[in-house]
Amino acid sequence: MPSPDSVPESALSSPRSKITPERAQELYTAVLELLRESGYESLTMEGVASRTRCGKSTLYRQWGSKPELVVAALHGTRRMRLPKIDTGTLAGDLLEAARAIGEASGSDTPLMHALSHAALQSPELLCALREALILPEVAAIDAMVRRGQERGEIAADLPAADFVATQLLGVLRARPLLEGRYADAAYLTRFVERAILPGLGLTAGAPGS
Repeated sequence: MPSPDSVPESALSSPRSKITPERAQELYTAVLELLRESGYESLTMEGVASRTRCGKSTLYRQWGSKPELVVAALHGTRRMRLPKIDTGTLAGDLLEAARAIGEASGSDTPLMHALSHAALQSPELLCALREALILPEVAAIDAMVRRGQERGEIAADLPAADFVATQLLGVLRARPLLEGRYADAAYLTRFVERAILPGLGLTAGAPGS
């Protein structure tokens, strides 16, 4: 018996339906909502079709399989939130980054947990997960640190500078496991003030920061 997410033969031989960008975003949003609610294993093409009132055959024609649809949803909903942050100081940038990341933790963290096991078994899914949720934020935080070095706020060879993104994003993933609570904006702000800035020789209220 074919699995619920096997591709029907008719879908393979049919031309792809035309889906508008707006409709695609609705579908991607529904996929991510279902992942947060029930996890990757419970996600089915039937469930997405039901949630979006879209024909299952249309989903198969457009994306072929559940993994392909999830990858498309991750790429299609990629956000560029942190690159917009530039307060003029490294401490200010990191505090704003902490607030922005923390405000999204209630949606991002469940999604990461829902996909982490499946991603370890699928290089394509892991790549999409990293590109959509992790690498843009790492790159933005690294850019903040470089700007701080160029302004002379911290030394160019300061060892702690290499681990700022790892600390900030790592605690975001770790707190739910350690304490059973999301790393929200208030928590991440305190973490930056008390753990990251001191390691860089900065304080939140220092002149010029």
